Amino acid sequence: MIKGSFIENLGRVYAMYTGGFLAFVILMAILELFGVGANTIGILFVAFTVVIYAVIGWLSRTMQVEAYYVAGREVPAVYNGMATAADWMSGASFVALAGGIYFGGYGYLGFVVGWTGGYVLVNSLMAPYLRKFGCYTVPDFIGTRYGGNLARFCAIVVLVAASFTYVTAQINASGTIAARALHIPFEVGVWVGLLGILLCSMLGGMRAVTWTQVAQYIVLIIAYVVPVVWMSNVQGFGVIPHFSYGDAVQRIQELEPVVGLGTAATESFAGLRILTTPHNDPQGGLDSWKFVTLAFCMMAGTASLPHILMRYFTTPSVRAARKSVAFSLFFIFLLYFTAPALATLTKLQLLDPTLPTAIIGQSFEAVSSLPWIQNWSSVGMLALSDSNGDGILQLNEFFMRPDIVVLATPEIAGLPYVISGLVAAGGLAAAMSTADGLLLAIANALSHDLYYKIIDPKADTRHRLIVARVLLIAIGALAAFIASLKLTGILGAVAWAFCFAASGLFFPLVLGVWWKRANTQGAIAGMVCGFVAGSAYLYYVFPGGMGGTPWLGIDHLRFAIIGMPVSLVAMVVVSLMTPAPDAETQAMVDEVRVPSGKTILGAAH
Repeated sequence: MIKGSFIENLGRVYAMYTGGFLAFVILMAILELFGVGANTIGILFVAFTVVIYAVIGWLSRTMQVEAYYVAGREVPAVYNGMATAADWMSGASFVALAGGIYFGGYGYLGFVVGWTGGYVLVNSLMAPYLRKFGCYTVPDFIGTRYGGNLARFCAIVVLVAASFTYVTAQINASGTIAARALHIPFEVGVWVGLLGILLCSMLGGMRAVTWTQVAQYIVLIIAYVVPVVWMSNVQGFGVIPHFSYGDAVQRIQELEPVVGLGTAATESFAGLRILTTPHNDPQGGLDSWKFVTLAFCMMAGTASLPHILMRYFTTPSVRAARKSVAFSLFFIFLLYFTAPALATLTKLQLLDPTLPTAIIGQSFEAVSSLPWIQNWSSVGMLALSDSNGDGILQLNEFFMRPDIVVLATPEIAGLPYVISGLVAAGGLAAAMSTADGLLLAIANALSHDLYYKIIDPKADTRHRLIVARVLLIAIGALAAFIASLKLTGILGAVAWAFCFAASGLFFPLVLGVWWKRANTQGAIAGMVCGFVAGSAYLYYVFPGGMGGTPWLGIDHLRFAIIGMPVSLVAMVVVSLMTPAPDAETQAMVDEVRVPSGKTILGAAH
């Protein structure tokens, strides 16, 4: 029997939860041995994960404003680190990152470098100081630091644009998983995924999302690591492939000339891609420039994303906020260190003729009859085309959606289907955890900063929380609709979100802490000019817009390279051309930079 409060028993509670989840996985494995079908196991995994997270959300329901917005500021650093890692391990990191490396090679490691390095910026420039300021949301900090509703409103616009773009990627990922597990069209799967997301976040706000995300991290890290260790052991690279998969890379390089890698005539078919590695023909300095600019955009975006910065408002103290960043980095590292190994070992499974799972160069008829080929083809995420009619599957006749690489890995490797269910549960946990945080960031900004701070300052607690929950539903539904249109892949949507945030918010946030001379007019100019410049450039280079030629290789994944300099110049120039902030504001900024003591706004806020 557990005695004491929930916070006092966190270790015991989550140990019991982990044991219960592993027991469920073992039960599914037993059912598979007794002949229960793969479809049934897949449905049980999806249902179990959604139900358990919904139960946590229900148990954490609240009508207290501080608990809804910042979880009562009672989350210990290690658990906040796990929750932040789950918030961060989105559909992009779990579902799409390995697929990007799988198809695009080392260039896509710019995402890993940027996303990880961004936490260095968060720790050194942002988190402790924002926590000491004592706000609920990023627009709250902007509005209070610079003063005036116009600055707050500009921050809300940038936040909504970045977070909404990001949440469509998460619903895209959850829809992909639901489509495969439940054998339904992707366009229906996104609504199933949205339902689970809303169940977790609507009732309990940040409190429910925090405790749900701790549980989700446990599931997703187990689900990500198990297939990699299993494949590595089978292929002879040991049970810890992170240090030994270089031999697998060498083997792939030996196989590439044999299978004609890179000689395919067709690059895509019905939105799917062939198994090519364009990085094998690097363009020297341009490739390096594109890697550096992508990593830089992701770093600045990480330090500007409102749903990540919100996490550090939930810690008990300024010191705990700094410790939380360190724990976040550790928990994130566990997955990112595994992603390249997963991509490499999965590619080897398909190419190496000595492995029973190889399909390139095999009989087209035999490959077409494989269960995993049929399963993914049935939901439109994989296709074969015997274009030359020779009956042998060539490299340019196998098409796959990059976002399914991780989800399909257990089936590609011939692992028991229970592992596929486990990976689906992990992917769903990753997508749901990030979507929860994003939807909450948007709804909180609109309900707290727009409705309460600007429209109706006299609104009582009940009306404020009702507005937040109605907005959660409305924004989630719109995001599900946009995701169903398949305008871009998961990684593409995530890169846009980071660039939106970096273009509009990075310098107003950083200079708000580190430059006392930054004033209201400068912050507004920085947000507006940076956001507009970045968005205009995105429209210029994106094929769905003007389709213009990128400047210096700065494509639609890197448009913050245009937006950020414009934001910085506009903010500095306008700040220097207009009156300095008053003495009280400058003294407040000095106090924020002291890494100890009580929060400035305190409970009165």
